[in-house]
Amino acid sequence: MVALSLMLSLGLALPCGDGLAIHCGKVMSMDDSDSIHAPGMIWVEDGELSYVGAVREVPEGWELRTEDEMWAMPGMVDLHTHIHSGGWGDTNDMVHSVNPELRAQAALRPANRLGKLACAAGVTCLLGIPGSGTNMSGFGVLYKTKTSGSFEEVVWKRVGGLKVAQDSNPARRAGTEGWGNCRASMGWTLEDVADKALASRREGRRDPALENLEKVMAGELPVLIHTAGSEGVVNTARMWSRKYNTHCVISHGSFDGWKVASVIAEWGVPVNHGPRTMDWFSSRNGRINGSGAEYVAAGVPLFSLNTDSSVIPQEEFFLQGSMTARLGGSPYQMLRALTIHPAKAFGLDDRVGSLEVGKDADIVLYDGDPLDPRTRVMRVWIEGELQYDRDETRAFF
Repeated sequence: MVALSLMLSLGLALPCGDGLAIHCGKVMSMDDSDSIHAPGMIWVEDGELSYVGAVREVPEGWELRTEDEMWAMPGMVDLHTHIHSGGWGDTNDMVHSVNPELRAQAALRPANRLGKLACAAGVTCLLGIPGSGTNMSGFGVLYKTKTSGSFEEVVWKRVGGLKVAQDSNPARRAGTEGWGNCRASMGWTLEDVADKALASRREGRRDPALENLEKVMAGELPVLIHTAGSEGVVNTARMWSRKYNTHCVISHGSFDGWKVASVIAEWGVPVNHGPRTMDWFSSRNGRINGSGAEYVAAGVPLFSLNTDSSVIPQEEFFLQGSMTARLGGSPYQMLRALTIHPAKAFGLDDRVGSLEVGKDADIVLYDGDPLDPRTRVMRVWIEGELQYDRDETRAFF
C-alpha cells in the first residue's frame, strides 16, 4: 500500500493486476480531515483500501464500477447490539450478579437473517453483547455482518469488550429475589469484583474467571456500561473513569442523563447514546429535549449512537442519526456518530469507521443522503467483497 501511494505521488506508472476502482458522485471519508470528494474514487486491493480521493486513472486490468449518482461512506459501526444469535436470545446468565468469565461468542450464528438485514442497511461491524439482567454479564463478540461465511470468517475479535449494567435493568430484580439491587449495592458489587481483578494481577495469581476483567482494569480491553439517568451516568463515569481509569464508554445515557453531560465531557468519557435519543418525560420542562444534541453541545468526546438491537431494528440504525439531527444535532456529526466515533471510542479505528488507505474496504453506496429516510442502500462491500447489491435479482434472504 505504501509503495503504491509513493508511485502515485511521484507520477510513476501504475501497476497491472487485480483490483477494484469505484467512481462515485460523492465520497464521504469520515476521516479526521473530514474529506469529501465530489466526484471521488475508491480503490480496493486485497480487502483493503489503497486509495481514496479525486478521480484518477485506473490501473490496467482492474474492475471499474462507475456509480456517478451514488454517495459512498464507510460501513456503520454499532457497539450495542443483541442480534448475534439471529433472534434466539443473547447470553445472560441470571444466577450470579457478576459473570466476568462469560462470553457472548457462544451465541453467535454467522450470517443469520438479522445480520443480513443489518448488512443491507449499511451496518458492517457489530459488537454483540450479553444482556443487562445482571451487573456484569460477560464479554461481547466483535464481528462483521458478512452475508455468508464461517464463524472464523465473520468474527473479528472473540473478546471484543466487557458489558456492564450499572443501572435500571438489574435493579428491577430488587425485592423480588432478595438481591437488593439498589444503586449502592450495584456499585459495591462492581467495585468488589473489579478490586479482585486488580489484586489478582498485582499478586500474579492466575484466575481464569478474572483473566479478561484484569485486562479491562489495565486498560487493555474496553468496557461498555449500560447506565441511564443523571445519577446513574455520573456515578458510572466516576467509578470507571475517575476511580479505575479504564477504557470505558457510557452506553444509553438516556432519560435525563444529558443533564450531567458537562461533567462527562470534562472527564473525557465517550457516550454511546441510544436507543432513546430524546427526553420528554424525565425532565418535565414542557419540551422534547434532543438528548444527543445536548451531549454534543456539552463537548462529550466521540459521541456515538446505538440501536440496542433488536430494541430498535438494526436496519434502522441510520434513523438514530436522522432523528438526533432532527432534534438539534448536526447531520454531519451524526454521520460521524454512526461510523468513526464508535470505532474510535472502542479502539477499532485502525480498521473501520472511515475510508482511509490501509483500512478494511467496508464501503456502502447510497442513492442519496445517508440520513434521508427516502435514501436506499444500493451496494455494500465488506473487506472488499460485495455482500449486498440491491440490483441483483436473486433473493437475498
